[in-house]
Amino acid sequence: MSSQEISEEGLPAEQDTEHSLVRGEEDPFADPGLPAHRPRIQDIDERAAKRSERTVALMFTLSMLATIGFIASYVIFPVDKIVFIWPFGHVSALNFSLGLTLGVALFLIGAGAVHWARTLMSDVEVADDRHPIEATPEVKAKVLADFADGARESAIGRRKLIRNTMFGALALVPLSGVVLLRDLGPLPEKKLRNTLWAKGKQLVNMNTMEPLRPEDVVVGSLTFAMPEGLEEDAHDFQNQIAKAALMIVRIEPDDIKDKQSREWAHEGIVAFSKICTHVGCPISLYEQQTHHVLCPCHQSTFDLSDGARVIFGPAGHPLPQLRIGVNSEGNLEALGDFAEPVGPAFWERG
Repeated sequence: MSSQEISEEGLPAEQDTEHSLVRGEEDPFADPGLPAHRPRIQDIDERAAKRSERTVALMFTLSMLATIGFIASYVIFPVDKIVFIWPFGHVSALNFSLGLTLGVALFLIGAGAVHWARTLMSDVEVADDRHPIEATPEVKAKVLADFADGARESAIGRRKLIRNTMFGALALVPLSGVVLLRDLGPLPEKKLRNTLWAKGKQLVNMNTMEPLRPEDVVVGSLTFAMPEGLEEDAHDFQNQIAKAALMIVRIEPDDIKDKQSREWAHEGIVAFSKICTHVGCPISLYEQQTHHVLCPCHQSTFDLSDGARVIFGPAGHPLPQLRIGVNSEGNLEALGDFAEPVGPAFWERG
């Protein structure tokens, strides 16, 4: 059936909208206008206005105290302190205090501003016609006039207590962001310069967990060692072994080219850091004929017979050597810490 065959009997007749309304019937789309303004108690009672002013000032003051508490939390709570807080359970004391104080500081600034606007600023509704997007000179003049009216109606010049406490709260809150810069990473201080190695620390085989003796290290072998007293179940084991991991190799004394390496060795047994000086990967590949060790990450190659000098790859400096000797029990021991920081170069190096 084509559209031309459709009967027009069921179609609604066109109506004249201009004459459709019954005489005396109200237009449902007419502009109702603005309701009559009803003054608030603060508008007619200065004592009520003063109470609102003190309430707003109290919120801004408490916001300042919360911001100070945020900053103090960084000093008071260590990063690894765990506390039980109902109903959250066991949480980080530092994270909880930071979130609570910063949340309170921001909430009180917002609540103070809202309470100020609802009780003390002018609440007269003003309707304005839409205007073109471009700013004409007349619009600019009106905006400036409206701004001046708003500033005058807000009583910010007369309500000095609110003004001063608001400025104080807004000035202190940004300090929270400055303190957060600490989370970019802890300052290395001397943590990267020192390891657990010290004079008298025995070299412990990382496979057998027994002290190493000179006869345990044969020519051409590669052994990994760690300091005596470091336990694998210690909470900071990974941090400590990342700096103290040691690589033990025995070379014929006549094959050691570097004078210092020969003096710091014991009967041809040399001890170098296992941590690559490029990006900190553990070195585990040893070629006994050339005395070269290779980092598997980026192929930095070091010559252990020549002071662990870099002969290939992106590493920037040799592997640090640990001076070793033998104690009264016949076990290998360290004669001090590494002479320089282990691992990659860092900003405090030098």
